[in-house]
Amino acid sequence: MASSAPLAVYTDVDDLDPTPGVQALQDAGFRVRVLETRDEQTILDAAADATALLVGYAPIPASLLARLPQLRIIALLSRGHDNVDADAATDRGVWVTNLDDLSSDEVADHTWALAAALLRDLPFHAAAARRGDWLARRTPAPRRLSTVAVGVLGLGRIGRKVAARAVGQVAEVLGHDPWLPEDVEIPGVRRVSLPELQARSDLITLHLPLSDGSQALVDAGFLAAMRPGSLLVNTSRGGLVDPVALAAALDDGRLAGAALDVLDVEPPPADHPLLHRDDVLITPHIAYLSDVTRRSYITEQAANVLTWARTGRPNSPVNAPEPPGADR
Repeated sequence: MASSAPLAVYTDVDDLDPTPGVQALQDAGFRVRVLETRDEQTILDAAADATALLVGYAPIPASLLARLPQLRIIALLSRGHDNVDADAATDRGVWVTNLDDLSSDEVADHTWALAAALLRDLPFHAAAARRGDWLARRTPAPRRLSTVAVGVLGLGRIGRKVAARAVGQVAEVLGHDPWLPEDVEIPGVRRVSLPELQARSDLITLHLPLSDGSQALVDAGFLAAMRPGSLLVNTSRGGLVDPVALAAALDDGRLAGAALDVLDVEPPPADHPLLHRDDVLITPHIAYLSDVTRRSYITEQAANVLTWARTGRPNSPVNAPEPPGADR
């Protein structure tokens, strides 16, 4: 392939196989490099002349964008895009794309599975069984699902699907979303203020994007406002939760347990305050994963680059940059 062909660089894909995306890009005339790194200097060294970056969770700050003069598109491997400085990309004429509704069913299923596991106190009882303590019990006993109130914080596509799974199984589903107009009704969900959701919910599940306004939203103050003995589920973004504050709330009994598919640092260090606890159920950021999404994530990520190369606009952009050199 001629060296003048545009270069597409995969930074990181974690446990997914990039082969279908690599093949599609090569068939379209791209040179392709696969790095499997989140290190900024390594990315810069390999992608200095890249036209496209295909990114998993590697941070792409303004400082890196400034040193990639040929870059025209960043295709992400998730719906969230908080790991990219989208404003800086826009200023430099670089598209940023995410993945649309590829795994909302998987994430909703995983969320409800975690919620049910907490309500049945499975983390404690599974740990007891592993220790051989077959008669371990604690007070209070697990609540009957039909008696509890579940609070859904964030009522986008995933939040609504989680609510739909809870409706009919629990006593009440409460919902709060600061960005959704108040007159939008969601079947089976009673929309309330955030303080009421905190005070009345036996379990709160988080479905918010990560932004400056939501970073460490679940801090000591948020947790203190939750119902005593309640539970927390997070399958959204790890940065929503202050792990030290959550550990303290569990230690002092304010919360009875938590289930997390995402953490503030991934993978977590061995001394992470939430990692080795019987009252915390952690899964390794796999809520999105299924036999369907394992391939579709890769192919749809590459499709954003291919559509942009063919038409000048990707399939699912999160910004609208002006072409480099355009009058502003």
